[in-house]
Amino acid sequence: MHKELRVAAYAVCVRDGQLLLARWVAGDGSKRWTLPGGGMEHGEDPYDTVIREAEEETGYAVRPVALLGVDSIRRRYPRKLGTFADFHGLRLVYEGEITGGELRHETDGSTDMAAWHPLDAVSGLPRVGLVDVGLGLWRGRPAAGRVDAER
Repeated sequence: MHKELRVAAYAVCVRDGQLLLARWVAGDGSKRWTLPGGGMEHGEDPYDTVIREAEEETGYAVRPVALLGVDSIRRRYPRKLGTFADFHGLRLVYEGEITGGELRHETDGSTDMAAWHPLDAVSGLPRVGLVDVGLGLWRGRPAAGRVDAER
């Protein structure tokens, strides 16, 4: 089985009771909301990754103000020629503050739009699990840096 590791950094940006999200377009064309952010480039610091990715996906300049925590996911999925991949995602989640820029949608990327959503409406959105992880870290600020320290 092919092993894949992806390290990524994301921002939880809350302003005036609203959460900034980007809409991710999956390979099958389905769309779900996610936190702005994405994969680190080789040699890139995760702090710089979240700044770059948030700007690419939303148009905003984002300043990471706190590392909220780290989330780790694993899944198995099919690859070409009947093989499978053992995927491991390591996701660093920062609290982000908007310092400039203007809201705009990404072009030629993995997301197709960005928008602010009222915090109390997020649970009703089609979203990836990372949104709930990020909000849990932002709300709870667990000392261990993970929503469920018992898992």
